[in-house]
Amino acid sequence: MKKYQFGEDVAGFSIPVLNEREVRAAAGLLFIFVFLAMQRVVFLWDFTFLKFVSTFFLADFILRVFVSPRFSPSLILGRLIVRNQTPEYVGAEQKKFAWTIGVILGAIMFISLNILNTHSPISGLICMICLLFLFLETAFGICLGCKMYPLVYRKKPQYCPGEICELKDKQPIQFTSKSQFIVLTIFILIFLATIPALKEHYSKEPTLSFGMEKPPMFQERTQEEP
Repeated sequence: MKKYQFGEDVAGFSIPVLNEREVRAAAGLLFIFVFLAMQRVVFLWDFTFLKFVSTFFLADFILRVFVSPRFSPSLILGRLIVRNQTPEYVGAEQKKFAWTIGVILGAIMFISLNILNTHSPISGLICMICLLFLFLETAFGICLGCKMYPLVYRKKPQYCPGEICELKDKQPIQFTSKSQFIVLTIFILIFLATIPALKEHYSKEPTLSFGMEKPPMFQERTQEEP
């Protein structure tokens, strides 16, 4: 019987690996659901969707870590989405460590929301941490949990996304010139200087057109205002 291993064997790689493209796709899918669930909490004070999402999140990460990434629903969807893209292989060991952190965060959220039926700044903070982890993974390919791996295990991970674990010289296209920094700085300063005016402009209620009406919820709020 073949011994259980985390990750998959790919020719040319000395350790089990995972496809970073489907990992990032899965992170993007989870980010969308967690973000939408938190929006319902912030604007409607409705925790129903967040409870469903926290349950799926925990189950998904438990399957990744304790069964196999091959049976994670989000990773299966991610694989289907990026099936026509060339795989980018990364070490599976550091991903397992990162996903173990996900199991811990997901378990705290599940217990707090679904079992104890409570909400506190701690659960809100955990949601924000999960969003940060997922966003950095899907948008920039930065795995925060993977960066913690060498701090815990005292060894350097192999096959990191973008080959950041291997020392290499930057290519010319990766350098940022002084003129680019100047343009970025000017843009940020202009944006900060116009925030008061922008806030006043965008706070104006838009005129409804094409026969549109306010949703009943907002109509009731408007009527209650003095």
